[in-house]
Parts: sequence; structure tokens; C-alpha cells
Amino acid sequence: MRKSIINNPYICIRQIFYMQQIDLLMTSEQKKAFLLLKAVIFQYHGLNEEEGRVLRETAESLGALGELDWVTEFISTDLYTAFERAKICLNEQTAEWDVDTKLSYLASVWESTNKKGHVTEMEATTMLKIAKEWKVQKELMMIIRKR
Repeated sequence: MRKSIINNPYICIRQIFYMQQIDLLMTSEQKKAFLLLKAVIFQYHGLNEEEGRVLRETAESLGALGELDWVTEFISTDLYTAFERAKICLNEQTAEWDVDTKLSYLASVWESTNKKGHVTEMEATTMLKIAKEWKVQKELMMIIRKR
């Protein structure tokens, strides 16, 4: 049986602190981008109940329930093209972002997917595709290997 990291107080406190730090700096558009990134990765293989809960908790912690509604509508418009449309949208929104911001978003999503005890091959592949689009694939791999 896998040990749940949710029961680890250090990780929970660190994640809450990290999300609060992000929240202080995020605009509504950045919250949309972050939630879209997380949602499209979860949605890539079909959003299950636990992932939906994680997504909602993230939105609540960011004070971004309106942004989550936008993300949900964006994805549900056409599930089959959601990833490609999200990639285009994210590329446009993140064009002016620095490498550290892009990496922090991807690393946070990696940690969120890992919260459920594992990262699926599809989720990892999706994150790596986005990292490649953002030209931060090598840096993301270094972060993942350290964890």
C-alpha cells in the first residue's frame, strides 16, 4: 500500500505556503493559465473524481473559482481538441513569462499530480510536451529528478 503524502504535515504545510506565495503574485489571467495547465494535464486521460477535487481545492486556495469555471468551459467546449487549444492559449499567455515562473507552474502541477500517489505516463508526457513548447524541458527534468 502506498503511503499518502497528504498525511505528511511537512508536505502539506509546504504546499499551502507555496500556493499562498503564488496567490499573492498572480493576476486573474495567471490563475487561469495555472488552472488550465493543471486541468489539461489531468484531463488528458480523463478527469477522475480525485483530480477534480484537487483542481477545485487549488482554485479555492487561489481564490480562483471564477477562473476555474472559465477553464472548465474552455475544456468542455471540445474535449478532443482541448489539449491543442490549451497549448496555444498557454503559449500566448506565457509568452512574456520568465523561465522561473514557467518552471514553478510546471513543478507545482507535477507535485499536485504526485499527491495522488503517482504520476501517470500520460500526465508526464503532457507536462514534458508543454515544457518543450516553453523551452524549459531540460530544467523541468532536473527539478523532477531532484524530487
